Order: sequence, then structure tokens, then C-alpha cells
Amino acid sequence: MTPFDNQNKTIHVMERPEPTDPFTEIVGKSSELQQTLRLISRVAPTSSTVLILGETGTGKELVARAIHHHSARKAKPMIKVNCATLPANLIESELFGHERGSFTGAVERRVGKFELAHQSTLFLDEIGEMPLPLQSKLLRALQEKEIERIGSRHPIVVDTRIIAATNRDLEKEVDEGRFRADLFYRLNIFPISMPSLRDRRDDIPLLTTHFIQKLSMRTGRKISSVSNYVLEQIMNYHWPGNIRELEHTLERSILLSDDGILSQIYLPTRWQNGIAPHSGNEFVVKTIEQNERDHILQMLKYCNGRVSGYKGAAKFLGVPPSTLSSKLKRLGIQKGHY
Repeated sequence: MTPFDNQNKTIHVMERPEPTDPFTEIVGKSSELQQTLRLISRVAPTSSTVLILGETGTGKELVARAIHHHSARKAKPMIKVNCATLPANLIESELFGHERGSFTGAVERRVGKFELAHQSTLFLDEIGEMPLPLQSKLLRALQEKEIERIGSRHPIVVDTRIIAATNRDLEKEVDEGRFRADLFYRLNIFPISMPSLRDRRDDIPLLTTHFIQKLSMRTGRKISSVSNYVLEQIMNYHWPGNIRELEHTLERSILLSDDGILSQIYLPTRWQNGIAPHSGNEFVVKTIEQNERDHILQMLKYCNGRVSGYKGAAKFLGVPPSTLSSKLKRLGIQKGHY
């Protein structure tokens, strides 16, 4: 029996060991996810810079971990920096380090993340939040393969692979002057787009069983199956917070459950009050980028996959073929999608 029984629409939770390989942590069998896994397999053994794109909660850090784990640098730990959580005046010290006495409060020498990630991988999460002044210094470090600690005049050569991630549209950020174009081109060598959960709904039953098993061990509450009602609610909800929201929602529901059957799912109040953004012909909440992606996909299908030419999608969309090709790359649209 599979975890998702199509006849009675009930998820049966089966015990299995916790995954140790980051590839197995990326749960799902949908075509959208398989395309992402193929890209990971292609780039992981190299030292190329990778830019991971996707909405909040889609699992961008899991992708970074999988790339590092399947690289020649896996013997050393991957070093992570969240560019959104550090104050602007501390990011430079965090990345490049500082010498004792280089500024007020610098009571000792500090080794930065670039040095710590020497011959390993540096994961720059939320790269779109990095202040402009630091972007130029990051670009220099990427181009020259060397850094300077604050307060030092001696360059330090580093062999650091960069994986960056963002939920922002960096091309738009470049156009509006909030992100350096040259840094974007340097990071965008091998982009990987993580699909949203609503674009891979076939994976929701597998993810549900995965999280219930994981959360049952963490909370000490044994859940053996999920009711028909809960399954329908999970499948119909639009999951704006993606996989992270699914996990947190399941954890809350497991903690409030009374027996081994998950018979109630605690979705946001607006949904429970009857406002269902993904039911029937009702309004579906989407970003401008999601609408653009859907429209381009529909046009490509209408044009039988033809991008340029008299009957190509570019002509109908009113853009040059080169612009459309750039959009396809930015939105993560592959030939297999249309």
C-alpha cells in the first residue's frame, strides 16, 4: 500500500528511518521537483556558484545542503550566513572578519565566514537583503578570490564556493537600483528555482507522511493515519508559506490531536471561516511573478513550445525572443513544463 490510498483518500503513516542524505530530505516525486533534483545533480560535483530562487518556505536551504553534500567539499561543514538577520554594520565583519582594535568593541581578532568556509561552501541566504555598500565588497571577493579583514591591509586568499538564495526578484531589484547588476550576473551562473507547494500538489501526501513521522517522534504523539476531511483540507489549501507552513500546521494539529488519527487540521482562521482562496472559481492569491509565469506557460503551450518565429510565443506576448528566453530562465521554466 502506498502512503496515499486513492480509494479512501486516507494517508497511512508508515515508520521509516530519519534521512541522513540531504537529497532524501527533499521529499516528492512531482515532475517540477524532479527537474530541480536533476539540476542539483548536474551542478553539485563542480565548484560553480549557484543561485537558488523560490518563495519563502520552499526549501532553498535543503537544496544548498544537498549541493554541498554531493560536492568534493563535503568533508568540511557548510557555513551559513543569513543576510536578512544581521545589522548592516556587522555584515562586513561577519563575512570578512576583523583585526583587534579595528573599531570600537573589536577586543580580539575575528575570523570571518569566508575564511571559515575555505575549501568548503558558504551559503548566503536572503542575498537580496544585503546592503549595497557590502555588495561591492562581496563582488570583489568573488572575483579576486581573496578578502581583507577589517583593519588589515594584507589580503587573504580563499577557496570558497558560493551558494546564494533569495525569495526576491533580483532582476527587478537590479532595475530599481537596489542590487548591483554585476553582482547579479556573477551569482546567476547556475540558477535553480524551487517550485512552490501549490505548483507541486502531487507531493503534498508524501510531504504530509514525512512530516507526521518526523513530528510524531519529536512530540511523542503517535499518529497512524489522517482522516478524509483533513486530507481534503490539506490538498485544497493554497499554502502561501509553502512547505514550512505545512510542517508548522501539522505540528500544531498533532499537538492538539486526541488519538492516533489526525482528524482535525488547524488552518488559518480566514480559511476555516469559509474563505478558501483555492476552491472552485474563487479568487486565487498570486504574486505578479506567479501570474507572469502562468501566463507565459499558457502561451508556450498554445504555441506548441515555440519561443520565436512567426507563430512563436514571443510574438504573441509582444516581447523580443531574447527577452522571453531571459524570463524563462529567471522564472525557472524548462521545456518539460510545456
